[in-house]
Amino acid sequence: MSFRVVRSSKFRHVFGQALKREQCYDNIRVSKSSWDSTFCAVNPKFLAIIVESAGGGAFIVLPHNKVGRIAADHALVGGHKGPVLDIAWCPHNDNVIASGSEDCVVKVWQIPDGGLSRTLTEPVVDLVYHQRRVGLVLWHPSALNVLLTAGSDNLIVVWNVGTGEVLVRIDCHPDTIYSACWNWDGSQLVTTCKDKKIRILNPRNGEVLNEALAHEGSKATRAIFLRHGLIFTTGFNRSSERQYSLRAPDALGDPIVMVDLDTSNGVMFPLYDPDTNLIYLCGKGDSVIRYFEVTPEHPYVHYISQFQTPDSQRAIGMMPKRGCDVSTCEVARFYRLNNSGLCQVISMTVPRKSELFQEDLYPDTLADEASISAEDWMGGVDADPQLISLKDRVFLVQGGYVSQAQSTTLTVTKKSNVLDKMAPKSGGPKSLSASTGGSAGASANGSPVTVNNGTGGGGSTSPANNGTQQITIGGVSEQMFGELRTKFEEEFRKLKAIIVKHENRIRSLEATVKAMTDRGLTELDGGLAPAAAASAGTSPSPAPAPSSLPATSDDGTPAGDGGGHYRNSTLEPDEV
Repeated sequence: MSFRVVRSSKFRHVFGQALKREQCYDNIRVSKSSWDSTFCAVNPKFLAIIVESAGGGAFIVLPHNKVGRIAADHALVGGHKGPVLDIAWCPHNDNVIASGSEDCVVKVWQIPDGGLSRTLTEPVVDLVYHQRRVGLVLWHPSALNVLLTAGSDNLIVVWNVGTGEVLVRIDCHPDTIYSACWNWDGSQLVTTCKDKKIRILNPRNGEVLNEALAHEGSKATRAIFLRHGLIFTTGFNRSSERQYSLRAPDALGDPIVMVDLDTSNGVMFPLYDPDTNLIYLCGKGDSVIRYFEVTPEHPYVHYISQFQTPDSQRAIGMMPKRGCDVSTCEVARFYRLNNSGLCQVISMTVPRKSELFQEDLYPDTLADEASISAEDWMGGVDADPQLISLKDRVFLVQGGYVSQAQSTTLTVTKKSNVLDKMAPKSGGPKSLSASTGGSAGASANGSPVTVNNGTGGGGSTSPANNGTQQITIGGVSEQMFGELRTKFEEEFRKLKAIIVKHENRIRSLEATVKAMTDRGLTELDGGLAPAAAASAGTSPSPAPAPSSLPATSDDGTPAGDGGGHYRNSTLEPDEV
């Protein structure tokens, strides 16, 4: 007699359940771009989706409580000149999102609390360096304002968004970069490339630490770092069958596990939960979400189950653990978009009878606070991400958890340029960013230096590099105040010209109608006179000759012909 030992795991019975249609988002025009991206990004405050837009690229940002059918004219984020290819929320500020586009520009946006009331076209900062389209944007997990971008020019660029400058330029890929991922503390980077190789890089200097063949197929591959240092990849074999693998960083060429899945041709996106070591595989065009658990025991990657839907998916986003509902034992939440424009919300739940907080399901998770500054990271400091407990946090319906951190505004302080005659942009309301050539406007702790004059209306001064003082009035510099005044005066002048033009047109139309009405009444009186005379037995007086009527009106409009017919007029005789 043989006994089968069932593997013990608290996630063995995870199941997915789609929310009702009225709790989802409908009428969303998802982007039809062929670029391999998830087209969706989620955080505890907002849902962002790349959409189709005429005249450039755009994406929509929705608060989680704005469910139901979305209006066709809903406000967008639309400052790009080409289609948007990738978006990513900042992990340390739930109001900041970065976007990469075919126009070769990376833009960083500040989304106000409550969402957008009108289309947003002015970003906080433009990051211009790439020569080809930018298809990948990725924030550093623990360093503040550090952003990685990759483009079709085969370059990886690491930015300091706080100053808008390039920190690192990595040029070691011979072809298009498919994916990139930071490790747990952001000290290493794993990338996949069109040359079928997987590389581990030092992100501070671009040194290639290790490289190997990832998958033999020619289609796109993906690679992610797991929390404990292993690397999980997805790709295709020579027969174009989809497969996944698990590798050790020091032995990239010798996979620990290599498993073939199916023969579908959609690229699989691995979505990883570092708290539970669960990996969700979602592919563009697939109708299923498969999920696996990574453990130290053989076969290391254990298949759990799959969530099946009747229609194929076009985009998908995963909610961070801070946005999951612990009261229902929710371990993951997905926002899945199909071709019909419906964004379906899928909740992954572990069945438990108790309503108490389940500490084994919810270890400390990633916080929304940075561990180090960009300057410290560039100086060689590595730090694990900040962690928080979900036990005592208050959950909001359709809104995630309330962040303990104050809602902050991203302030960009650029280095001074003697050739730049434009006034520096203000970092926010009633604030002036002081930029110094040596520190790029950063204080000793790496935060931008700001001078705030409070709520009063008095002015303040900030020392400039050339020794002069820049005067501010109500928090706005004198030069910027003059530029704004000139702009408003020009707008008022244009508006006044339009109003005067319409007034003249209205007067002309009123005179025309009045003249035509008077002539119509005169002709009607002339037509009734013969009939009245005949009934009285008297001969009618001759009607005035048509030539006696004026040919035109006072304003040049052609008059009638005496018979109720009006030349060049839209009025019918009955209407007159």
